[in-house]
Amino acid sequence: MATEPLTEQAGLQGPAAWEQEAEREHVHGLGPWRLGLRRLRRNRVAIGFGVLFVLLVLSCLAAPLWAKHVAHTTPTENHLSDTIKLDGKTTNVVGLDGVPIGPTYQGEFFLGADPNGRDIMVRLLYGGRNSLMIGVVAALMTTILSVVLGVIAGYFRGWPDLTIRSLLDIMWSFPVLILGVALGVALALGGLQLGPITIGGDSLLIPIFIIGLVYVPYMARPVRGQVLALREKEFVEAARAQGAGPLRIMFSEVVPNLASTILVFFTLLIANAVLLESALSFLGAGVRPPNPSWGTMIDEGVDRIATAPHLTIVPGLMLVLTVLSLNVFGDGVRDALDPRAKVRLEH
Repeated sequence: MATEPLTEQAGLQGPAAWEQEAEREHVHGLGPWRLGLRRLRRNRVAIGFGVLFVLLVLSCLAAPLWAKHVAHTTPTENHLSDTIKLDGKTTNVVGLDGVPIGPTYQGEFFLGADPNGRDIMVRLLYGGRNSLMIGVVAALMTTILSVVLGVIAGYFRGWPDLTIRSLLDIMWSFPVLILGVALGVALALGGLQLGPITIGGDSLLIPIFIIGLVYVPYMARPVRGQVLALREKEFVEAARAQGAGPLRIMFSEVVPNLASTILVFFTLLIANAVLLESALSFLGAGVRPPNPSWGTMIDEGVDRIATAPHLTIVPGLMLVLTVLSLNVFGDGVRDALDPRAKVRLEH
């Protein structure tokens, strides 16, 4: 048979060889997005972590349902004077020594209470909503700003490129966490004034603005580099020859060719934004109490790590699972869209 020498030369035998041959037969004619989706579906690890992230998001979105129908409380409601049965004995939610109860696995206080008598499970779910919302919106802000600045700098070059690169280099010179803390402390004290709009220092829009801003150089610079290469391509020259203006060329010819890069960066930016929000909240420069977030919960539990470790371990575990699932899924998306890509988000 003609297939036997090919199988031996490829070093494959049996079903693996037939699978490779079938792939070669059907891959022709597929568009880049369908081909990327096919590669992604074959990456079971990335798909598994993507499903894990979806489950985490759905559980956080269900926070109001859990709070209303199961826990019968709110994330800020105090229960210091409440009692609960633990090992058959009635005990206070927070003991006389100030130590909150541990996990009870009941509807109310499913994971126990914090030092203020607030339900940890409810605060965990609402904190996840805040952390994920801040991460997604901040990543969207970073993506929009980075694409606009990167496309303008890469396409026009000259003084626009010099000006934008100088601003990005100044921001690049500061570590992300230090710059975020500096902006967070400054804006937390005086708030943010954007024309007629005033944003209070305790608003969730403050960490969104800070995180969305500090990550711009890490995406805008790679985007600019790709635009510098794309502007010399034949399809751009053809669009110029047909009389297309700069704006039309940038947003109808250049930006669509950046779609895969933008998608990969957006996925990875969400993970980094969630992680940075938790770090800023832990340091007191992000989400302000009594608003819950995983960072503020970790900060509140550090003082009682010896007597009530669940106060820190539970939100820390949720944070690790979220960031890990997004990073693994983002790596899978990058490998699926362009296996030769070297896109990384480093800071």
